[in-house]
Amino acid sequence: MEQANKLYTLLVYSENIAGILNQITAVFTRRQVNIESLNVSASSIPGVHKYTITAWSDEDQIIKITKQIEKKIDVVKANYFTDDQLFIRESGLYKLATEKLMQNPEISRTIRRHEASITEVNPTYVIVMKYGVTADVISLYKELDAFGCVLQYTRSGRIAVTRGTQEQVSEFLELREKGTI
Repeated sequence: MEQANKLYTLLVYSENIAGILNQITAVFTRRQVNIESLNVSASSIPGVHKYTITAWSDEDQIIKITKQIEKKIDVVKANYFTDDQLFIRESGLYKLATEKLMQNPEISRTIRRHEASITEVNPTYVIVMKYGVTADVISLYKELDAFGCVLQYTRSGRIAVTRGTQEQVSEFLELREKGTI
């Protein structure tokens, strides 16, 4: 029986070494799995960077990808998660035509209903920003687009933290430092 594809989030921790991003993405390329979003930043651990990667895949494939990434020399730890195991946020930026927004009060109501904020207004365009889960960011885009007022739209890569009290890599590093792994 074939497994259905789900959206998985991989949290990968590595040293800040040039070329590691290329090595990580090459694992997805070799397995012909497209990366849906990618966010790279410093983690809460000094000298360790965190890669938050989302991809549609089945669990068998995502397990193999995670194991291959973890074998990379400069990778400290890699784990995969489903959405219910993480606290997730994204942001969306929407550039809207000022004239259309001024002519149709329903556009402003839609922005307020989605708890988005207007961050800039000028005679040509209005910038709207929305923070939330992926579905909420996309939903606002679809509703605004239906009004024909969207000039530009982009959304960030996912950022995520585990539901535990500390990063899982912290526990791993503590054990490694004690020499137990």
